[in-house]
Amino acid sequence: MILFLVSIVAAAVAIAFYRNAKKRLNRSEANFAIIGFIAAAIIAALQTFTVVPAGSVGVVDFLGLVSDNTLKSGVNFVNPLANVVKFSIKTQELKEDMNVPSMEGLSVQLEISLLYHLNQENANIIYKTVGENYTERIIVPQFRSVVRGVTAKYEAKALYTSGRETLAKEIESELAKLIKDRGITVESAALRQIILPPGLTNAIEEKLKAEQESQRMQFILLKEKQEAERKRIEAQGISDFQNIVARGISDQLLKWKGIEATEKLAASQNSKIIVIGSGNSGLPIILGGDR
Repeated sequence: MILFLVSIVAAAVAIAFYRNAKKRLNRSEANFAIIGFIAAAIIAALQTFTVVPAGSVGVVDFLGLVSDNTLKSGVNFVNPLANVVKFSIKTQELKEDMNVPSMEGLSVQLEISLLYHLNQENANIIYKTVGENYTERIIVPQFRSVVRGVTAKYEAKALYTSGRETLAKEIESELAKLIKDRGITVESAALRQIILPPGLTNAIEEKLKAEQESQRMQFILLKEKQEAERKRIEAQGISDFQNIVARGISDQLLKWKGIEATEKLAASQNSKIIVIGSGNSGLPIILGGDR
């Protein structure tokens, strides 16, 4: 705005200087005045345009009156007397290192990051109700309060183990409820590091080791039970097979197999002496033979 007013004044001075030089018939001064007027006019004209960077929006403030429409990224035509305040709508990160309480009342050192962004359509509301430094006025105090409130509901060991994911989700949800009406979107709350008191850390690690060892022994016992069951089933199968085979072998079957063997032996080309048996089995007796 100031530059626009200065350029207008400079253009007016250049016109007056040109008229004065023309009256005195001073051509060089007149030409200089024309150049000054053109330069001032160009500068004044450029002030009617503003460039909003990519990933940002512009809020137009004309003498305290804030426009309801925000300017999108790119070149925009604006009132040269208005002030354009630019807000980033990119994802921003807020890092916090804080000492927070646990359910047991222990002090836990926590490093956490918050990812958030400003909604484009709410930039003018933020400017009117909070101002440009909305992060320090709204997000930081609310974020710290929510983190302390949520961690106080969890035991210290939950912060150190798998419960940290649940904790992060709850922080994200609680903070989103508080600032969403302001036009700020919470993307995520990531727990980067949790440092517990040394004695508690050692106790938790020992307990985790004991639980893992117990789970390992349960697995071994289950495996042994399964192996014993497999062997029992295998033994039962062998026993059943033997019983079936024993029931299937009879004297008639044995005699029949003997007859088949005698026929095959008699049909052989090798020289032999065969005596047909007449004992209990009735099978042939081979006394000798040459190949």
